[in-house]
Amino acid sequence: MVRIVAGGPDLAKFVAKDATDMYVKINFLQPGVEYAEPVDVFDIRDTMPRELWPVTRTYTVRWVNVAEQEIAIDFVVHGDTGLAGPWAAAAVPGDRIIFTGPGGAYTPNPEADWHLFAGDEAALPAIAAALEFLPAEAIGHAYLEVDTAAEIQPINKPDGVELTWVFRNGAMPDQSTALLDAVSNGPWLEGTVHAFVHGEREYMKGLRDLLLKQRGLDRSQLSLSGYWAYGRTEDNFQAEKKEPIGIIL
Repeated sequence: MVRIVAGGPDLAKFVAKDATDMYVKINFLQPGVEYAEPVDVFDIRDTMPRELWPVTRTYTVRWVNVAEQEIAIDFVVHGDTGLAGPWAAAAVPGDRIIFTGPGGAYTPNPEADWHLFAGDEAALPAIAAALEFLPAEAIGHAYLEVDTAAEIQPINKPDGVELTWVFRNGAMPDQSTALLDAVSNGPWLEGTVHAFVHGEREYMKGLRDLLLKQRGLDRSQLSLSGYWAYGRTEDNFQAEKKEPIGIIL
């Protein structure tokens, strides 16, 4: 993962949401297309053909400090594959990032007896932000899936929340059951749980069945969605959300 910390006077316009899964839509300008300065993505959508619009990618805000005019966004990098990852890996001071937002809706329920978190690299920033938001007396379990132990990163959390790193060890996300197995075989605490479960779409369908059907959670206790789908660009992934393959809840 690569963390980009960006700043500038325009960040004074950023109105943070009361949500630990806060996200923005990053707009990547298409090469070879002339855009009027200062770039206004909403004006572009009103005045230019759709094929010339900037390409958007959705990313979680790891943290934001409006007073210091800084925002941090973590990017998963797959070598030269994709759009946002290679951009983040090659970014240097002075580069420009354009985003809209924020969105987001989840914050850990303070009335829950305990908390459950499960996700892969795409959900890691949101889960880390939630863990750091929890009060010191909170208890629960968090399962974070990455490829190998080399990808473990420091995360502040309450002492009562047990953090388990789960490893694919080279397996592709569509072939691994590591995260599902870890949550299935992990301890289940007494009382009312509030769960945040996000990541690869097919994984989420398995965890949906585990939590709703086997564990009997009510939907109000669960924030669950697919952040991405193996083998799909975000454009295709978003288009599939209304089709049977893309529906989780």
